[in-house]
Amino acid sequence: MLNDDLNNSNLKNKIWKYAVKNAIDYGKASSGSVFGKVVKDYKDFPIKELNKIVNEIVEQINALSKVDLEKEYKKYEKEFEVYEMKKAEESKPKLFIEGAEKGKVITRFPPEPGGFIHIGNAKQGILSDEIAKIYNGKIYLYFDDTNPEKCKQEYVEAIKRDTAWLGIKFAKEYYASDFIEKIYDYGNRLIETGNAYACLCSKEKIKENRFNKIECMHRNQSAEENLRIFNDMLANKYDEGSVIIRLKVDMKSDNATMRDPTIFRIKKVPHYRQGTKYIVWPTYHINTLIVDALNGVTDVIKSKEYEIWDQLHKKLLKLMDLPIPRIHYEARLRIKGTTTAKRDMRKLLSEGLIKNWDDPRMVTIIALRRRGIEPAAIRAFVLRSGFSLTDSVSDMAALFAENKKIIDPIAKHLFFVSNSTEMETDYKGDAHIRVYPKNDVKFRDYKINKYILISKDDAAQLKEGDTLRLKDLIDVKITKINKINEAKESKETEQAITNFSISSIKSIEAEQINDAKGSKIIQWVPKDSCIKCKIIIPKELIDESGNFNKDSLETLEGFVESYAKNLNEHDIVQFERFGYCILDDKNSMQFIFISK
Repeated sequence: MLNDDLNNSNLKNKIWKYAVKNAIDYGKASSGSVFGKVVKDYKDFPIKELNKIVNEIVEQINALSKVDLEKEYKKYEKEFEVYEMKKAEESKPKLFIEGAEKGKVITRFPPEPGGFIHIGNAKQGILSDEIAKIYNGKIYLYFDDTNPEKCKQEYVEAIKRDTAWLGIKFAKEYYASDFIEKIYDYGNRLIETGNAYACLCSKEKIKENRFNKIECMHRNQSAEENLRIFNDMLANKYDEGSVIIRLKVDMKSDNATMRDPTIFRIKKVPHYRQGTKYIVWPTYHINTLIVDALNGVTDVIKSKEYEIWDQLHKKLLKLMDLPIPRIHYEARLRIKGTTTAKRDMRKLLSEGLIKNWDDPRMVTIIALRRRGIEPAAIRAFVLRSGFSLTDSVSDMAALFAENKKIIDPIAKHLFFVSNSTEMETDYKGDAHIRVYPKNDVKFRDYKINKYILISKDDAAQLKEGDTLRLKDLIDVKITKINKINEAKESKETEQAITNFSISSIKSIEAEQINDAKGSKIIQWVPKDSCIKCKIIIPKELIDESGNFNKDSLETLEGFVESYAKNLNEHDIVQFERFGYCILDDKNSMQFIFISK
């Protein structure tokens, strides 16, 4: 495995193991990742020398063939399993909730049905679910649907499907719009007690006064006048935008959220659930507090940017004489190369830059499901960060690594060839190849009649006299490489010369030999029976500048072996030496690339 001095060193052996595990998880070992793990145990070791050793070993690991890498992994597999189990246990939320009692904890997941939920929303739902499980409590599904302009039944149904797929089992579900009458009652109480008032100022004036900490001219109206206006609002006697109900708090406060926020406004758009029954709608700041209290919610998870509203919400709950739940703040889940902001997603959709919410470049749950990401991988990915107030940007590679652990044992193995060229062999016979490398139950069987297809990328590295192994078929020696008449074209441009070795290959002739041990191993497909296919390759949707990446979706055409006809849509396969893919559309034989 290593030379003598490495074999005699515990340090170097540990680095070797870390590098093997890193390469298996991510397709290629990273010096930085390996160094970060080993330096914890060898803090007194000279940094420069340690870094040099890590780089040398990582280089050796990355030079191994996939077969040899898997052999190395096998040596430490049990040790890695113990490590993963320990890490999984450590990654679970370690929550102690002061005052919480087993069986008396109720959490909720509160999506607004104004779009499809994404992995950031899922984080809140999964963490809420974990709290409920830890304390033998319950989790509810609460639809915050008081904005009739955004909310739709299709989003309600999508959210229910997505949360069910994520494995979240709700004890019950309810809708803010079903509690409107009770919310009105609380609004009346706030007005009657002088804690809320009707404001008829323009939007511009309200914004100006709030900025300058100036009280509204309507702030000191009598409770009777405010109640009259509120009732007239309910009776449809005001136009939309002409009047709002504001909470009377503190216009001089340095916390802008305390400067008399809106708690009721008029919206005359028909509601997806209530129709035209209501035109006065509560804002998030009052309806969610009331609905949580009425349903006995004890613990609420919020993104930490809502912490600024904490002072206001506690004040409002006290004014309404409602219980204050325990609040758990966590950092928003941000992912490199994409967006979890629904306004950004809607903008991409409206501009036609993406077609649907399930675009595989997105991190909506429907898109991740379409791309072949398993719900258990999403849960593990979310729980790795757990409850943290530290802002950070996660990498999709971490999600793919969790997903690989799940799909690797179940993925069928197939061969895929792109940019193909023909190889003529002297072999006529059968191919009997395992569907799963470690399982003798299922096979892919083909009749080979001399001709196969290989990738031109592989062909370009061959010369006459070379030997290679056609994976799981035969070993061959290259006897002739036939080229097109490229003499003129190859001299015309520098680009033509660069591509000469690939573009000029017309076909290859080879003869079977007994042993090509140590030679290059390549995949292939039978020419007579292979099927044309294409692979959609999603890349980073958003570039480093925060703009849409116009090169974020690549399409690769090629051929897959005919066993693909046996696949069902959404089956996951591993195209050897290419990566994991999911069958997206069987009619067109379209796959979506998942990860290496």
